[in-house]
Amino acid sequence: MRAKTVLPAVAMTAVSMVLTLAVVVMWLGTAVPWPVALVVGLGIDGGWLATLAYERRLAAQGDHNRAVTAVGWSFGLIATGVLVAHALTAEHSAGAWLAVAWLPIAAKALWLVHAMWERTALTPVALDAIRGIQQEARDEAAVARARLRAEAATEETRLAAVTEAGARVARVQAKTAQCLAGAWSTLETARAGEETGRALTSVTARVTPGVTPRWELPVWGPTEPLAARSLESAPALTDEALDVLVDEIRTSETPALSYREMAARFRAAGHSASEVRLRAAWKRVAA
Repeated sequence: MRAKTVLPAVAMTAVSMVLTLAVVVMWLGTAVPWPVALVVGLGIDGGWLATLAYERRLAAQGDHNRAVTAVGWSFGLIATGVLVAHALTAEHSAGAWLAVAWLPIAAKALWLVHAMWERTALTPVALDAIRGIQQEARDEAAVARARLRAEAATEETRLAAVTEAGARVARVQAKTAQCLAGAWSTLETARAGEETGRALTSVTARVTPGVTPRWELPVWGPTEPLAARSLESAPALTDEALDVLVDEIRTSETPALSYREMAARFRAAGHSASEVRLRAAWKRVAA
């Protein structure tokens, strides 16, 4: 992964240094001896390379020096200025020389990108941990989405079933009401008919002479529920009366009946008494 950023920076630096040296030698070689032009070119490239090496050393130590960075960018700007000046004064291929004048600045920019990558680089262990966390989050999100979809489908099915059942109940109630209305209409027609009224009157007259009550329709509507009957609605028996009844039932057969048989016949005869009183009476008469 480190080679993806350092190799382009190294390649761009080498090309820009060679290009700067060649331009300085060709450009200044006409005005000064070529060894002097070579020294000037090597000085520009050497200063740039020295500041770059020092910047890389500081970066390896986790440090940064703004003065060294400013010097390095200054050498890059000088190299770029030399290339631009040569392109503007060249008689032939001025556009081509101007097109490659940005290479020193591009090389510095690539080293800046590489430095930023180094400051944010993580170890393989950390990257594996991050990938594991991201995968776990994706799994949990997928499970949550699946659960929500399943719950939504279940709720939709339940609502559809409840709605369908309600519709069936409504249809049955409507049909029942229609049948009852038809039956009521038939009864009303029969009661209001002249022939039917005379027939009912004649039948009633034979049963109760001199009385011709009007035949009324049955009541169709809400009814009041009957009050629940109490198990002890009958008046409670006294102990003496209870003893007499228990003794009569017990000795009604030979041999005497057991308690269970006596209690069953006692209750079948319509008498009522609590189990505690009945057993106490049994003990008294059987003693």
